[in-house]
Amino acid sequence: MKRTNTEKIALLGVFGALALVLAFLENTLLPDVPLLPPGAKIGLSNIVTVLCSALFGGGYAWYITLLKALFSFLTRGATAGLMSLAGGVLSTLALCLLLKKTDKTVSYLGVGVLCAAAHNLGQLLMSMALTGSLSLFYYGKYLLLFALFSGTLTGLVLCVLLPRLKRTTRFSNIFTKKQNAEQENWR
Repeated sequence: MKRTNTEKIALLGVFGALALVLAFLENTLLPDVPLLPPGAKIGLSNIVTVLCSALFGGGYAWYITLLKALFSFLTRGATAGLMSLAGGVLSTLALCLLLKKTDKTVSYLGVGVLCAAAHNLGQLLMSMALTGSLSLFYYGKYLLLFALFSGTLTGLVLCVLLPRLKRTTRFSNIFTKKQNAEQENWR
């Protein structure tokens, strides 16, 4: 049991570092793509958040979300930190609610799209609060269209990664114990 907890902590550290690296690469090296809404990013680090939630549970996704918001605050300032936090909180809340039903009703593709839409909504609400302008609400339709694209990409990556991770020896014991605990909760 100790080994599994130690492994989870180590893996969480690795996933946290991966999320920060992906966020850094996306925000500094990938230019804004023409014809996309200004400031829109694909959300590569959100893949890590969903992976952590699927592998270890919702609490770990909150850790990654808060870590990314702190990173944004420290590297890009208070506004970026608040935008990251607002989008991350709504997205992680949607993620935790959706992953409870994923095996039965919602695919990871659906989780990706819905979480991307929730993330964009959180950022839109924060930008409206920071600027005091409700006219930004009209920007939401463009963000929703972009959420379809970015969420689909995230969902497709998850559909490829998660089955492969579940088959590896390193992760198979984590999934087995998580499934056994979930089955106990249903009894």
